[in-house]
Amino acid sequence: MGAVEALERLAPVVLAFGCGVLLAKRKVVPAESSKVFADYAFLFAVPCFLFGNIYSSDLGALFDWRAITGYAAAAGVAVVLTGALAFVLGVRDPRGVALRIMAAVQVNTAYFAVPVFIMLFGNAAPIFPVLLFQVCVLSLIIISIMELGRPDRTGSPGRRLRAAVVASLMTPVVIACNAGIVLNLLPVHLPRVVLDSFAFVGDSASPVALFALGLHLGGTGLKVRGTTVEEMWIIAFKCVAFPLLTYAVCRYGFDVEGDWLNYLVLIAAMPAPQNLFIFAQRYDVSVDVSAALVVKSSVVALLLLPLWMQWVARAT
Repeated sequence: MGAVEALERLAPVVLAFGCGVLLAKRKVVPAESSKVFADYAFLFAVPCFLFGNIYSSDLGALFDWRAITGYAAAAGVAVVLTGALAFVLGVRDPRGVALRIMAAVQVNTAYFAVPVFIMLFGNAAPIFPVLLFQVCVLSLIIISIMELGRPDRTGSPGRRLRAAVVASLMTPVVIACNAGIVLNLLPVHLPRVVLDSFAFVGDSASPVALFALGLHLGGTGLKVRGTTVEEMWIIAFKCVAFPLLTYAVCRYGFDVEGDWLNYLVLIAAMPAPQNLFIFAQRYDVSVDVSAALVVKSSVVALLLLPLWMQWVARAT
C-alpha cells in the first residue's frame, strides 16, 4: 500500500474526527455532548456491529490461536515492563501502577480501532479476539486491583471482586461478542432482515465514535507544552514500543506472518482506551493524568498510523 493510498483511506477518519474538533472549538456542537455520542456508539452501535459481524464470520479464521497467543504474550511482557518502570519512577500505589499499565498496554478498540479498521480494510473482525482478551483478562485484572484497593468499600474483598467481574462481563460490547459467538456455533439462522437491521445501526459506529472523540478533544484542548515526562514515556511506549514489541514477539516467537501480523501490529499501535479515564474517575486515581493520556495518545496514534501502515507493509 502506497503512501497516497494510505492517506486516501484515512480521509474518512480525518473528516469525522476533524469535524468533531472543529465544531466543538467553534461551539457549534457543545463539547459536553461528546458523552452522548460516545454512549450511543459504545452502548448501541458498536455492539450491533460486533454482533452482526461475528455471527456472520468464519470463527476458524477469526480466532487464529497462534496469532492471539502471540499478542497475549507480547501484552504480558509489556505489562511487566510498564509496571516495573512505573514503580522505578516512583509510583507506589498499586492502583496507580495498574492504571499506567492499562494506558500503555490496552488499546482503544471500540472507539478507535474498530472505526479505523473499517475505514482501512472494510472489516474489523481481527479486532474481536483482542477485544475479548482485553475485557476478559486485562480489564478484569485492572478492575480487581481497583476494587480491592478502594478505601470506601466495607464489604469483603471476595464480594467486591465478584461484583467487579460481573459488571465487566455484562457490558454491551462483551455481551454482543459472546452472543455472536454462541449463535454462530449453534444451528441458529437469523432472518436477513434482522442482520440488515444490525448492520444498519452498526454502520454508524465508526463515524459517530470518531466524531465523539473529536468533540472531546475540541472541548478539552491539547496543551503540548504541559506534557509531563511521565505522559511522554507512556505515550511513547504505547504508540511506538508496544507495536514493535508485538511485531518481534509474534513474528519471531510465534512465527505469525502475513495479514495477521499486520493486524496485530496496527492494533497494538492504537491509543490508550477511553475506559482509562472512566476507571480513573470512578476510583479517583490519577484522573488528570488519565484524561491527558487518552487525548494525547489518540492524536499521536492518528499521526503515526500512516507510518505504521507503510512499515508493516514493507516488513511483511
